[in-house]
Amino acid sequence: MKIQRITYLSLGTNQENKLENLQNAINLIDDRIGGIQKISSIYKTQSWGFEGEDFYNICIKVSTYQQPEILINSLLDIENDLGRLRSNEEGYQNRNIDIDILLLDDEIIFSKTLIVPHSKMLQRKFVMIPLAEIAPTTIHPIEKTQISVCLLNCDDSSEITLIDGQLKRPTPISEKYNYIAIEGNIGAGKTSLAKMLSDEFNAKTVLERFADNPFLPKFYEDKERYAFPLEMSFLADRYQQLTDDLAQFDLFKNFIVSDYYIFKSLIFAQVTLQKEEYLLYRKMFDLMYKEITKPDLYIYLFQNTERLLENIQKRGRDYEQSIQSSYLKKIHNGYKNFINTEKSLNLLIIDVSEMDFVNNPKDYKYIVNKIKHF
Repeated sequence: MKIQRITYLSLGTNQENKLENLQNAINLIDDRIGGIQKISSIYKTQSWGFEGEDFYNICIKVSTYQQPEILINSLLDIENDLGRLRSNEEGYQNRNIDIDILLLDDEIIFSKTLIVPHSKMLQRKFVMIPLAEIAPTTIHPIEKTQISVCLLNCDDSSEITLIDGQLKRPTPISEKYNYIAIEGNIGAGKTSLAKMLSDEFNAKTVLERFADNPFLPKFYEDKERYAFPLEMSFLADRYQQLTDDLAQFDLFKNFIVSDYYIFKSLIFAQVTLQKEEYLLYRKMFDLMYKEITKPDLYIYLFQNTERLLENIQKRGRDYEQSIQSSYLKKIHNGYKNFINTEKSLNLLIIDVSEMDFVNNPKDYKYIVNKIKHF
């Protein structure tokens, strides 16, 4: 189980477009480190410990699952990606971005690469003033004193000026959506992505109970005979599951993510049922659909047919091994028609044909950022 930590970071810059430097750092921290919960005002100070341009400084509050050693390396990578240049000269220097870890929960860390709480934070007004703004009652783990009190005890006489600039806090997924539904063809990776999102963002999962359907193995053996009872049983089960699970929101979870949506029933029924059966089925579907909670975001994972067949073979479900590419193409066309006609859903299509988001963290992060910035 991942452990979520709260960390407070100090950001400073005294080169080029300072507001842009800070915003770029905030965006990358949100993408790579974790959700940003608070951003302080921006404070201007003279360069500290050397002659240089004035600094803009802020503090931010971030929730992260990263371990301390990974966190410091991630922040160094962000500094490098934003163009920070380090020299071998001693003392303080100009910098386009500087990111320091001030606090990490109530942990005390002394290692070769990281000291937490930051060893010099209590001596610096440009750190303590913005930190006290966003975390006045947070306890310094060594001083055993609130940050607001530590600020009063700071004897730094530097002049600090509040400026009018404003920085944008990226909206976390947990604040943006209450319910995300993930859809796609057989073997597209719906369940894998739902579980990964749930694990990272503390979401409640609603996973399709296909393994419990007694008609499914029989359907792949004799589609014409078992299509109608299969689709009706799926529709009833999906309706009951979504109705029950979406109504019972877990107070300890941030949002809900499901690996299917009720429209899946209609798409598969169009492919498998005869005309008369489908008309009867559609009447039942329309009655149920009116009562189902609509997702805030509907994600469709597109996977090409060749990759779908590979994924189906890899997961090794016996009753799926006879699935033909023609059947998968029919299902895709059903989704395509649905996407083109259903205008009421907040729809995000992600092509994952060339991705391996289960085993490649960069692919997974790409998908997460697509969701964040959609």
